[in-house]
Amino acid sequence: MKEISAPALLNYPPEQLVDVRENAEVRSGIIPGAIHIPLGEIPGRMQELDKSMPVTIICRSGNRSAHAAEYLESFGYETVNVTGGMKSWPGEISR
Repeated sequence: MKEISAPALLNYPPEQLVDVRENAEVRSGIIPGAIHIPLGEIPGRMQELDKSMPVTIICRSGNRSAHAAEYLESFGYETVNVTGGMKSWPGEISR
């Protein structure tokens, strides 16, 4: 899996950004344009993702997103984990 830091993501906005935090965490804000799929729902909802382009994944700190990235890669998705997660995100969020 590839990695990108949360601040670097500002300069390279992904075509597909998935936020795997839980519902309560997302209530505090989400990156505009991100798709919210909690980590536990990835197996049942991965068909919502476009397999023809990389899937960039973010969580609170980068740990859960790494697990999601590994899981999706096992099904042939190209993934990018956002290190530092939302704790390091310096950009806009929507509520």
